[in-house]
Amino acid sequence: MEQLFFALVTIVIGVAAAIGYFYGSNLLLDMIFPSRIADTTRASENLRKAALIRPWLFLGPALISLAVYLVYPLFSSVVYAFLDRSGENYVGLANFRWMFQDGEFRQSIYNNLLWLIVVPAAATLFGLIIAAMTDRIWWGNIAKSLIFMPMAISFVGASVIWKFVYDYRDAGSEQIGILNAIVVAFGGDPQIWIALPFWNNIFLMVILIWIQTGFAMVLLSAALRGIPEETIEAAIIDGANPWQIFMKIKVPQIWNTIAVVWTTITILVLKVFDIVLAMTNGQWQTQVLANLMFDWMFRGGGDFGKGAAIAVVIMIMVVPIMIWNIRNARREMEGH
Repeated sequence: MEQLFFALVTIVIGVAAAIGYFYGSNLLLDMIFPSRIADTTRASENLRKAALIRPWLFLGPALISLAVYLVYPLFSSVVYAFLDRSGENYVGLANFRWMFQDGEFRQSIYNNLLWLIVVPAAATLFGLIIAAMTDRIWWGNIAKSLIFMPMAISFVGASVIWKFVYDYRDAGSEQIGILNAIVVAFGGDPQIWIALPFWNNIFLMVILIWIQTGFAMVLLSAALRGIPEETIEAAIIDGANPWQIFMKIKVPQIWNTIAVVWTTITILVLKVFDIVLAMTNGQWQTQVLANLMFDWMFRGGGDFGKGAAIAVVIMIMVVPIMIWNIRNARREMEGH
C-alpha cells in the first residue's frame, strides 16, 4: 500500500511540475517579449522572437533528458570500454580481445542471433495472420484487445506468468505448471523446461513473441485497412483466390509497414534483458549480451571495462538497424 501511495504521489508531482514548467516558462517569455504594447513595430518584433524561442521551451526538458540519460552514458561507455576493471587505467583494445576469446561471450552472440532469427519473424508473422483473420469476424475487436493485452505487462511480469507455465515438480507430485500438467496427463514425464539446452532459449523467446505479437498486429491491421479497395476488387474480378489476394495484392502494399515492425522488434531483441534475468539469469546456456553486460558491470565486484565493451558491441549492432528504420519511415512519410 505504501508503494502505491508513493507511486501516486510521484505521478501527481510529475504532472504538476510539467504543467507548472510549461505555464511558467510561457508566462516568463511573454513578460520578456511583451506583445501587448503601443509600439506595433516592437510588438511585432517581440512576437517573432517569442515564436522562435517557444518551441525550444517545449523541447528543452526532453533535450536535457536525452543528453543526461542517453548521450552522456553513450560517450562514457565508449570511454570505459578502453579502461581497466576500475575504470581508471587505459588498456587499449584488451577488453575487446578478451570478449572474442571468451566462451560465454560467444555463447551470448549465438543466443542473440537465435533470438534475432526467431522472435521478429514469429511475432511479425503471427501479428500479420491475426490482423488478417480478425478483420473478417464480428468479434475481431474483442480478439485484438485480448491479444494486445500482454503489451501492458512488463517483461518481468510476463516472465513471472510464464514461470507458472513452465513450472516443474518432481514426478509423482501434482504439477502446477500448465505445460508439465499436460505432459503428465498424456502419460509423459515432467521436464525442467528452462534447463533444457537449446530448447530453453526457444521457451524464453515464446514470452517475447507473446508480448510483441499484439504490437505487430495493431500496426499491420491498420496497414491492411489502408489498402485501396479498388485493387482488391480488381483482383477478384480477375479471378484471384483469397490466398493470392493476400500474398500478391495485400502483402506487397504493406511491405514497408512489415519491415518497420520487423526492425523495431529486432532492436528490442538486441536489448533483451529482463526475461533472461527473471527466468534463468543466464544459466543453462541462455545468456544474452545485455544480461552478460549487466553481470560484468555490476556483479562480482564489477568490471567497468568489460561491461562497457559489451555495451559498445550491442550499440554497434543496434545503430545500423535504427538508421535504416528512420530512413524507411522518412521515405514513407515523403511518399504520402
